[in-house]
Amino acid sequence: MPAVGGIPTGPSKEYPGNLTPYVVVTCVVAAMGGLIFGYDIGISGGVTSMDPFLLKFFPKVYRSKHNDSSNNQYCQYNSQTLTMFTSSLYLAALLSSLVASIVTRKLGRKPSMLLGED
Repeated sequence: MPAVGGIPTGPSKEYPGNLTPYVVVTCVVAAMGGLIFGYDIGISGGVTSMDPFLLKFFPKVYRSKHNDSSNNQYCQYNSQTLTMFTSSLYLAALLSSLVASIVTRKLGRKPSMLLGED
C-alpha cells in the first residue's frame, strides 16, 4: 500500500524487546551526559564573555572589546591568549578523563564514582 504523507499505512513492524529499567537508566545517563557537555560549553563560552572575568584576567581583551565600534559577533575578541585559555580547559578535561580511566580500572566503577562525589 502506498505511503500517505511519508508515513506507511501498511502493517507496522513489532519489536520483541520491552522497555526495561536498564534501558531507562541508560537513556537517563546519556541525557545527563549531553546536559553536562552543554553546560561545559556554556560555562567556558559564557565565562570568557563576562566583563568582570575579562577585566581581571584579560584586561587587554576587555579594552579592545569595548573600544571596538564594529558589531561583528563572530570575531569579537581576536585574542590568541584567550583562545589558548579556553582550549586549555578542554585539554584539562582530556587529561582528567585519562587519569579517571586509570583510577576506574584499578578501583572499579562503583568505588571511583563514589570517590568522585566528594
